Amino acid sequence: METTTIQISKNLQKKLEEKKMFAKESYEEVISDLIEDTMELSEETKRDIAEARAEIRKGKVYTLAQVKKRLKL
Repeated sequence: METTTIQISKNLQKKLEEKKMFAKESYEEVISDLIEDTMELSEETKRDIAEARAEIRKGKVYTLAQVKKRLKL
């Protein structure tokens, strides 16, 4: 993997530090996660979401209480 160095302000570095999910997470991982969050959903994901919403409208859902009862938890 080829690497490069970039310059950022201390303020931005602090903001990136705050976004870390765990202490040893690299800034590259933090930035990649932020970029991924802004990317467009794939057509497959959009279809899956539409199907899930249709199932919800049809009442094909269970509450947590119903699932627990069915699984005897």
